[in-house]
Amino acid sequence: QVPLVESGGGLVQAGDSLRLSCAASGRTFSSYVMGWFRQAPGKEREFVAAISRIGSSTYYADSVKGRFTVSRDNAKNTLYLQMNSLKPEDTAVYYCAVGSQRGYSVSYYSEPHKYNYWGQGTQVTVSS
Repeated sequence: QVPLVESGGGLVQAGDSLRLSCAASGRTFSSYVMGWFRQAPGKEREFVAAISRIGSSTYYADSVKGRFTVSRDNAKNTLYLQMNSLKPEDTAVYYCAVGSQRGYSVSYYSEPHKYNYWGQGTQVTVSS
């Protein structure tokens, strides 16, 4: 099991930036693809971004491409999501997750069922 704890959410205005963090426990953090998802009220959990084990490859949802940047620091067992130019439609609970399989390209990890450990989430609210 890989306990995950997200932080950095908050209430911001449209156009502002936020940086989310996801702290992982355990020695296997660097062995897996990591991902960010979000879920707005009444909607299904939505893929945001994924990053390869060493951070050399990333993959983004079209809705965030060019505004969000995913990164990781394996020495600190921490995953990040830099969110710029935030929009009201970015409002959601954001979750980090650990990929359940290895050996696939990062674009493979765009669906929730391809992850097996999840954090509790952090709320991001963007006002217009």
